[in-house]
Amino acid sequence: MKLTTDQRSALQILAGCPQGVTEDVIVLAHGFDRDMLAGLVRAGLATAWYEMVRAGGKKVEVVRVGITDAGRQALKG
Repeated sequence: MKLTTDQRSALQILAGCPQGVTEDVIVLAHGFDRDMLAGLVRAGLATAWYEMVRAGGKKVEVVRVGITDAGRQALKG
Protein backbone atom coordinates (compact mmCIF):
# COMPACT_ATOMS: atom_id res chain seq x y z
CA MET A 1 0.00 0.00 0.00
CA LYS A 2 1.40 3.41 -1.00
CA LEU A 3 0.97 5.80 1.91
CA THR A 4 -0.08 9.41 1.50
CA THR A 5 1.86 12.08 3.37
CA ASP A 6 -0.94 12.34 5.97
CA GLN A 7 -1.12 8.57 6.43
CA ARG A 8 2.64 8.34 6.90
CA SER A 9 2.63 11.25 9.37
CA ALA A 10 -0.21 9.72 11.40
CA LEU A 11 1.54 6.35 11.53
CA GLN A 12 4.77 8.02 12.63
CA ILE A 13 2.94 9.70 15.51
CA LEU A 14 1.28 6.41 16.47
CA ALA A 15 4.64 4.61 16.28
CA GLY A 16 5.97 6.97 18.92
CA CYS A 17 3.11 6.25 21.33
CA PRO A 18 3.28 2.66 22.67
CA GLN A 19 -0.15 2.95 24.38
CA GLY A 20 -1.68 4.66 21.36
CA VAL A 21 -3.36 8.07 21.43
CA THR A 22 -6.94 9.14 21.80
CA GLU A 23 -8.71 9.77 18.55
CA ASP A 24 -9.54 13.33 19.63
CA VAL A 25 -5.87 14.13 20.24
CA ILE A 26 -4.71 12.91 16.85
CA VAL A 27 -7.65 14.61 15.10
CA LEU A 28 -7.85 17.90 17.00
CA ALA A 29 -4.23 18.47 17.99
CA HIS A 30 -2.61 17.12 14.84
CA GLY A 31 -5.32 17.92 12.29
CA PHE A 32 -5.84 14.45 10.85
CA ASP A 33 -9.14 13.39 9.34
CA ARG A 34 -11.21 10.71 11.10
CA ASP A 35 -11.99 9.06 7.75
CA MET A 36 -8.27 8.76 6.98
CA LEU A 37 -7.68 7.15 10.38
CA ALA A 38 -10.57 4.76 9.77
CA GLY A 39 -8.93 3.84 6.46
CA LEU A 40 -5.70 2.98 8.28
CA VAL A 41 -7.68 0.74 10.64
CA ARG A 42 -9.53 -0.94 7.74
CA ALA A 43 -6.20 -1.54 5.99
CA GLY A 44 -4.81 -3.18 9.14
CA LEU A 45 -2.12 -0.51 9.62
CA ALA A 46 -3.69 0.83 12.82
CA THR A 47 -6.08 -0.46 15.43
CA ALA A 48 -8.74 1.32 17.46
CA TRP A 49 -10.34 0.39 20.76
CA TYR A 50 -12.65 1.91 23.35
CA GLU A 51 -11.32 2.79 26.76
CA MET A 52 -12.91 4.23 29.89
CA VAL A 53 -11.02 7.15 31.46
CA ARG A 54 -11.75 9.48 34.34
CA ALA A 55 -12.27 13.12 33.46
CA GLY A 56 -13.48 15.61 36.03
CA GLY A 57 -14.62 12.85 38.38
CA LYS A 58 -16.70 11.16 35.67
CA LYS A 59 -15.99 8.09 33.58
CA VAL A 60 -15.80 8.92 29.89
CA GLU A 61 -15.48 6.50 26.97
CA VAL A 62 -12.77 7.44 24.48
CA VAL A 63 -11.44 5.84 21.32
CA ARG A 64 -7.73 5.10 21.38
CA VAL A 65 -5.76 4.48 18.17
CA GLY A 66 -2.48 2.57 17.91
CA ILE A 67 -0.16 1.30 15.21
CA THR A 68 -0.02 -2.37 14.23
CA ASP A 69 2.99 -4.41 13.13
CA ALA A 70 1.74 -4.02 9.55
CA GLY A 71 1.72 -0.24 10.07
CA ARG A 72 5.32 -0.35 11.29
CA GLN A 73 6.28 -2.37 8.21
CA ALA A 74 4.51 0.11 5.93
CA LEU A 75 6.63 2.91 7.42
CA LYS A 76 9.78 1.00 6.53
CA GLY A 77 8.69 0.45 2.94
